[in-house]
Amino acid sequence: MFKSACGAVLSGLCVIVLLGCSGNQTEHIAKDEPVRSVKLLADNWQFMLSDTLPEGVLSPGVNADDWQSVSVPHSWNRVGYYQNSDSDHLHTPDNINTTMGAGYYRLSFTLDKASAGLQHWLEFDAASRTAEVWLNGVRLGEHRGGFNRFRFNATAAINENQANLLVVKVDNSKPTATSTTFDTLPIAGDFFVHGGLYRPVRLVSTPDVHVAMDDFGGPGVYATTTLTPAGTAEVNVNTLISSLAETPQQVLLTTRLVDAAGNVAAQQQIPLSLQPAKRTEQSITLAIPSPHLWHGVSDPYLYKLEAVLTDSEGNWLDTVSQPYGLRTIGVDADKGFILNGKPLTLKGVAYHQDREGRGWAVSPEDIAEDVKLLVDMGANTIRLAHYPHGQPVHKLANEQGIILWDEIPLVSVWRYAEEYEAANQALLENAQLQLTEMIKQNFNHPSVAVWGIANEVDFGAVLPAFLGSPPDSEPDPTPVLTVLDKQVAELDPSRYSTLANCCEANARWPADKVPKTTGLSQTTGLNRYYGWYYGKPQDLDEHLDTLHGLYPQQPISVSEYGAGGATSMHSDNVFGGPVAATGRHQPEEYMSYVHEANWAILASKPYLWATWIWNAFDFATTTRVEGDSIDINTKGVITYDRAINKDSYYFYQANWSDKPMVHITSKRYVERAYQVTAVKVYSNLTEVELLVNGESQGVQSNCIMATCEWPDVRLTGGENTIIARGVGDREGVSDTANWRLNAPQVNAYHIDTGAIMASDTAPAQYGSDAFFSGGSAKSLDKPGGWGRPPKPADIKDVSDQPMATTYRSGEFSYALPLDEGKYKVSLLVVAQAQAAEFMVTANNAKPVAIKTPAGSEDAGYASQRVEFDVEVTNGRLQLAFTPGSGPAAVSAISVTPL
Repeated sequence: MFKSACGAVLSGLCVIVLLGCSGNQTEHIAKDEPVRSVKLLADNWQFMLSDTLPEGVLSPGVNADDWQSVSVPHSWNRVGYYQNSDSDHLHTPDNINTTMGAGYYRLSFTLDKASAGLQHWLEFDAASRTAEVWLNGVRLGEHRGGFNRFRFNATAAINENQANLLVVKVDNSKPTATSTTFDTLPIAGDFFVHGGLYRPVRLVSTPDVHVAMDDFGGPGVYATTTLTPAGTAEVNVNTLISSLAETPQQVLLTTRLVDAAGNVAAQQQIPLSLQPAKRTEQSITLAIPSPHLWHGVSDPYLYKLEAVLTDSEGNWLDTVSQPYGLRTIGVDADKGFILNGKPLTLKGVAYHQDREGRGWAVSPEDIAEDVKLLVDMGANTIRLAHYPHGQPVHKLANEQGIILWDEIPLVSVWRYAEEYEAANQALLENAQLQLTEMIKQNFNHPSVAVWGIANEVDFGAVLPAFLGSPPDSEPDPTPVLTVLDKQVAELDPSRYSTLANCCEANARWPADKVPKTTGLSQTTGLNRYYGWYYGKPQDLDEHLDTLHGLYPQQPISVSEYGAGGATSMHSDNVFGGPVAATGRHQPEEYMSYVHEANWAILASKPYLWATWIWNAFDFATTTRVEGDSIDINTKGVITYDRAINKDSYYFYQANWSDKPMVHITSKRYVERAYQVTAVKVYSNLTEVELLVNGESQGVQSNCIMATCEWPDVRLTGGENTIIARGVGDREGVSDTANWRLNAPQVNAYHIDTGAIMASDTAPAQYGSDAFFSGGSAKSLDKPGGWGRPPKPADIKDVSDQPMATTYRSGEFSYALPLDEGKYKVSLLVVAQAQAAEFMVTANNAKPVAIKTPAGSEDAGYASQRVEFDVEVTNGRLQLAFTPGSGPAAVSAISVTPL
């Protein structure tokens, strides 16, 4: 699908050239010229949480003893914490604050003398999730939406010769159909909506005649560009000029494009007659004979667009100056994303704006650190989820050539139950407002490729109860999506609309219940979690091809994929047992496995126009108790505190980045359970050598998906040093891990069978299920449902219920590398639902018969220890479990030397 700059859908390869911006819209065109002034209102604020208007809050003389002194950006919330010691944590159970309600901010400030006599605007980059503003007791207005910039003209209320009292009420109450925030999106979502003035606040002073400040927080200057057949560029610039003067004004509008060397590439001047209290809209076209294109990360070239207003005598009135990039984009259903006429593989991450210790009140420096981490990983695109992000990340994306997906916070739920017709209409209007603001404010950024109108609203239709609707209803988001898609086309025909859905053609959901949203926007993103919430990672392959076949003309991306992973939790074998997608057992190794398997499929699909990992960083939510955290979504490839890059981060760095690197996986699994282990290394080098305690384990060459593996590495008792390094002139590119094998683990095995993570409450150190062949992992516990722990089974005569409840069942065997000698084998066997008899054979010796009585959830399950001696003569112990009257089943295996 390709569109012209006027929005028409064309056949063949049509390109769109956009003129983008970044940076501060109030940057001076000349440092010694009088232009609008900006006063940052950052310090000396007072803050109080209160559900009601504090007495005297609008009066300068109020007693402020109970108020907290804060700086803005500020949020009162601290959400989510880790339960590990992998790094120092800012959040603890004692300092968490998940309060959702109203808070009040007060600030006393004076006006700079140079700003006297001008128009004065209070500018808020964001306030969550609603804001009401008073200046000197005068109510200026309210804003409903927690993510976009908004402004109020404060000229009539401001004191130019004495102190001014600014009061702001913010409210992040959870929306319901009857709450104070009933009409303000989002009303659902797997992320926490922090409260506060969490982005900067400013006082902007302009002349009476100025580039418009009242256009939905936008810059007042909007530009798009087309390329001509001759290779020149024509840049259409639309400027809104406001006149608050009392008499007609004659002005000159100068619009020009300046290249990076300071040379004027194009310029045009237009005289204008402005009427009092009127807005004038003026469009001009700049012709650039030899345009230097913005070409993503390889060449993010930026011009500067300048709009200058002067009066009839040549005095400067106002100016807006922004960096801009010229580039063409296309999105094709078969070839994917096209930048400046050439296919570009977009590979990146989705990004939430919060971090530990700051919540949403992050600084530009914080965001720059985040972006650097992602660029170092090799990402060239970021999905800004699930709401409009601020200007700093857009500025960085423009400067570094990163392609962005911007979206509004229409997440999962788009309405309340059917009886709330007025509230539902208000929600739609709020979605339209937030979409308008987002497009206006980010219109000029070359980095922005698509406008997202919704995320997973098909999920709410699959489960009507999620919307407060009866089970037999069929709520349909199509009318809402149609309205928003049309709005994108009207506001910005030069870009594409998009949405992310969860459920279409997914066997987990009944096809007749899933609304067909894939074709409702101009492009589509798929949120798919094969190998995590459902299916196997490999199932993604057929699923993508199925959807591509159903919608052959629709450009499709994968907007979310991934898995959770806890840096303090580890597995000896990711196939040893089921992972807890909504619970505790989320080892880092399984997360890496899902990403390895998913990326191998995604990289093979040229028709995908982009892919985004979910997520860049762990983030706060109050819907989860999982992994080693409380109220944190663990799917980030980097931790919430930015202290640890998980193994999966380095998998992508090895596959996406050209910077030479080597990374040993599972480095944080220090206290090793088994003396024989596989060692996996991610590297983009041609050859990698592994050394264990100074001895080479061999060289791996041209590893598939940049993943090298040495399957049977033997550790020695005590400390072990593992080194992976390049070969030849790349020997200096290396990584080191230090693992420890404690004495009880030497020449011994303690296996928690059927478990992806070993129980940590056993008297000895157990490893997760490994060294097996065949059978299936099972558990006697009863599932607890979404986000709830399982109900423990009643198992008799065991000291370690978590270990006893998991088991391997069926016909299976274990092959354990051991030195020659005599050993004791101890098996923990727990009764199943039916009485059974099965056989265990050790190294072809006489089989041992094991009988188990019947057990039940109500009566409990009996357990027994079965022990026998065995001699190992060939360096390996083979234990074969053979069904008899019922399947073989074992909950734990211990093998210790005699």
